[in-house]
Amino acid sequence: MNKENIIKAIEELRKNEKRKFDQSIDLLINLKNFDIKRESINLFLTLPHKVKEKKIAAFLNKRSNAIDTIAKAEFDSYKDKKKIKRLVKEYDFFISHASLMPAVAASFGRYLGTAGKMPSPQLGILKTEEEKEIKETIERFERIVKIKSKEPSLKFCIGKESMKDSDIAENVIYACNAIENALSKKKENIRSIMLRFTMTKPVKLAF
Repeated sequence: MNKENIIKAIEELRKNEKRKFDQSIDLLINLKNFDIKRESINLFLTLPHKVKEKKIAAFLNKRSNAIDTIAKAEFDSYKDKKKIKRLVKEYDFFISHASLMPAVAASFGRYLGTAGKMPSPQLGILKTEEEKEIKETIERFERIVKIKSKEPSLKFCIGKESMKDSDIAENVIYACNAIENALSKKKENIRSIMLRFTMTKPVKLAF
């Protein structure tokens, strides 16, 4: 996929766009010869550039100034399932110190697992509770997108309108390459690729 062509598509989207908010940029990949009942795409991609702010909380042994914290001493206060559901809904992702994972699984696992927000070795298990590691983990989460096929079309946020065109293009290229590699027939499974801002019609990309 050509970076210059993607940048031209972004420039086309920017024409006459003067919204009062920072629009999201969605990447749409329409599939073909893809049997949704037999095949699936389920990926976590860490893109080259930050996609958007994520609301993240941490299960830690003690409270941290770097992140919203559910300290170990507070676990028992979440026995009410309504309180747990509110907590899970409030945050996009959760991270945890490795030593607390058995307790997290016992107290919160049922609800975090259903929501797809359970900390995992790939996404959010901390070796230490040092502020540096916590901040690095948060930064990585802000570059992550989750892609799961529910129909023969994939749509997900690839960035924000305020980003540099070149950074958006690099995110697009990375995501498209990863998805193509995950498809059984590679490029032959892709019908079309489109890019759009929240309030615009999509622009087709050549691939």
